[in-house]
Amino acid sequence: MSWRVVIVTMIPPVLTGFDAVIRERGHKPVAVLTMRGFDAEGTAKVIAAAPPDLEILIPARRKSLVPLLESVEPDLVVCTAFPWKIPADALAVPKHGWLNGHPSLLPLHRGPTPVAWAIRAGDDAMGISFHKMDAELDTGPILVQRRIPFGELEPPDEFFPKTGPVVGEALAEALAKLEAGEEGTVQADGSGSYETFFGDEDVWLDLTRPAVEAHRLAWGWRYGMRVDGGLKGAVLAVDGTPVRVLGTSLTDVEGATRVECGDGPLWIVETEELSEEDAAKASPTAA
Repeated sequence: MSWRVVIVTMIPPVLTGFDAVIRERGHKPVAVLTMRGFDAEGTAKVIAAAPPDLEILIPARRKSLVPLLESVEPDLVVCTAFPWKIPADALAVPKHGWLNGHPSLLPLHRGPTPVAWAIRAGDDAMGISFHKMDAELDTGPILVQRRIPFGELEPPDEFFPKTGPVVGEALAEALAKLEAGEEGTVQADGSGSYETFFGDEDVWLDLTRPAVEAHRLAWGWRYGMRVDGGLKGAVLAVDGTPVRVLGTSLTDVEGATRVECGDGPLWIVETEELSEEDAAKASPTAA
């Protein structure tokens, strides 16, 4: 039994990792479906990472999904990190449906930035959940889950590569369960949580709040994003000048700047200057 598989993602390491696992399971990746307008640089990297035997599918709009998928005749679609809610007619194209890898322990932290919200919630781990996709977001039956501890918080480009082996093992198990005809465990109605992108209320570090809240917000922004063009945090005024805080610590770090929060100290480990555009958005006179 060998299935034709389309990989849907905007992240190059996801493409290469999924491609390897799918081939190891004896299936045939036939295409990668990604997006052009959301992140042009990222799209170019996905295309560059694609093995030469894969078709490149780039839909201009949701209604393009069905004809593009039908053109490569997939038996299964495997998806992670794609920003669209997939319409029912596209979900119905592959015989075995869509398998989504969501980086949380569903039903917790449904939505587009689950790792950021797990950090803000004080979770000690993220997760990977492979589930069958349905018409809603991150609500389909769960086939496989793995817990991935955070440990000491660190930048995404250091942390995420460490998760690759766990994600690959989970995908292999999920494929094996699909091959065996398993339907997965249905998520209970009303369970879990959904969190969207960060917004204006999340931009500034409020040092009147407990230190742990500021710490989690600063690190949450390293894993979060916003897509409405607004100012991205975590922003803090240092000597009257707004800067973006990239790293904090709840314990003393040599060379870090100590600030006082509502219940104690926080150490600012790393910052960056705001661009002129972001500085204008951070100005008190900005509307």
